Amino acid sequence: MIIAIDGPAGVGKSTVAKQLATRLHYRYVDTGSLYRAIAWKVLRAGVNPSDHTAITALLASTRISLTPDPEAPCVRVDDNDVTHEIRTAEVSHMASVVSAIPAVREWLLPVQRVLGAEGHVIVEGRDIGTCVFPAASVKLFLDADSEVRAARRQRELVTAGASVPLDRTQQDMDARDERDRTRLLSPLQPAPDAVVIDTSALSLDQVMDKLMAVISSKR
Repeated sequence: MIIAIDGPAGVGKSTVAKQLATRLHYRYVDTGSLYRAIAWKVLRAGVNPSDHTAITALLASTRISLTPDPEAPCVRVDDNDVTHEIRTAEVSHMASVVSAIPAVREWLLPVQRVLGAEGHVIVEGRDIGTCVFPAASVKLFLDADSEVRAARRQRELVTAGASVPLDRTQQDMDARDERDRTRLLSPLQPAPDAVVIDTSALSLDQVMDKLMAVISSKR
């Protein structure tokens, strides 16, 4: 099985995807970390994200690897372990910007497909069920109220040692939602055959129960 989990930031995709991968003994692929990895390199290189020619040239000399272990996922860019560095607010913002660049999405598409080609994998992102793996065995779309997602994201940032006001987190998330949902190439939206689950008022255990029920029905 390839299990696709899509949804906006702060909805709990990573948490449930890792738990599902561990429970099912599947590999885990967070495609958002790949976009974050490119964003990290763009920031480090000082490239203007509006300069698509420079971005394309940067991609040509980029190597990204991802360890699909839900217990210890590792992301490397060239020879650098960036697993923790790509979780900053600055990289998050840049990832949303570069993810709208067609050259970036085209470059990462085969990278994502190779990671999921062997099956037995949980893949999370924003266009997995609609673009990357449109024939996935199970397609799930998680959503939640923007206020709830902002609070969740805020807790993640605090845990990571970042000090960002909640209202700023909310503004950044709303702006990212707008970019992701309205971009022309692979916008954030549920696949027609995806099961949509609103996690706003659900506990982690309740979300997991719903996901496992959907997966079991597809086996």
